[in-house]
Amino acid sequence: MTPISGHTRIFGILADPIHHVRTPQVMNAAFGDAGADAVLVPMHVQPSDLPAFVQALRSMQNFGGANITIPHKEAILPLCDTLNDTARIAGAVNVIQRGADGSIHGFNYDGHGFVAGLKAAGHDPGGKRVLLVGAGGAGKAIAVQVAENGAGYLGIANRTQAKAEALAGQINAHLDCSVAAAVADDPGGYDIVINATSLGMRPQDPLPFDPAALDPGAVVAEVIMTPEVTPVMAAAAARGNPTHPGLPMLTEQVKIFLELYGVSSSTPLA
Repeated sequence: MTPISGHTRIFGILADPIHHVRTPQVMNAAFGDAGADAVLVPMHVQPSDLPAFVQALRSMQNFGGANITIPHKEAILPLCDTLNDTARIAGAVNVIQRGADGSIHGFNYDGHGFVAGLKAAGHDPGGKRVLLVGAGGAGKAIAVQVAENGAGYLGIANRTQAKAEALAGQINAHLDCSVAAAVADDPGGYDIVINATSLGMRPQDPLPFDPAALDPGAVVAEVIMTPEVTPVMAAAAARGNPTHPGLPMLTEQVKIFLELYGVSSSTPLA
C-alpha cells in the first residue's frame, strides 16, 4: 500500500458493530494492486449518529466514499442526494460516493456481487427455487438480483411478515410477474437457501432456519463474512449439503467499487 500522506484519498466502511468487517483488508489490497494513493478505514458509527456523520463527510474534501453495512443500509437512504435503480428498488444502500460539490450518491451492488459469487461457484440461481431468509438491507438487494437473474421461484422469509410481503410485492411489480412470495422460514423444497440475516455473527445466535429440513443437495449460502464458516453452514455441511460463504459477495464487487471510487487497476483483482 502507498504510504499515507496529505495527498491520500480517504474511504471508509460504516458499521455498528465494526469488528466483523472484511472490507478494509479486501479494498486496501485492491488499492495496492492498482497503485492507488488511497486507503479505506473502518468507521464505527452508531445509528443515532449516522445523520450527523454523513453531513460531516460532505465537508471532508479528501473523502471519496464508503461502503455501508449493518445496520445502516436502509437508514442512510434518505441521507443520499441520488440513488441508483437497485438502491431505490431495494430500499437499501451498500456504497456511497462523495461528489466534488459535497453531494452524496447512494448505490447498491450487494445483489450483483452475491449472484456473481454464486455463479462463479457453480450455483446459478436461474430457474431454481430460492429461499431468502432475511429482508433487511442486503437481503433486499439480493432478492432483486436473484429475481432479475431468472429464479424460478423466490420465497422470502422475515421475522416481520409484512416486510417480506412488501419486498415480494416490489419485486413482482418491478419484473411484472409473480416470481416472489412471502413464506415461512422452512428450507424444505428449495434448491438454494440464503441466510441474509445477521444470525451467525455471534456464537450465541440461534440458527436462522432449521438445517435438518434441507433437501439433499440444497445449497446453503451466506452473507456473513466473519466467521468464514457460520454455524448454519457447518450444520448444513455436516448433513452433506454444499455451502457458499459470504466473502465472494464482497470480492465480486471490488472492480465496481474501484471504478466508483475513481481508481482503475491494470492488474486482475480477485
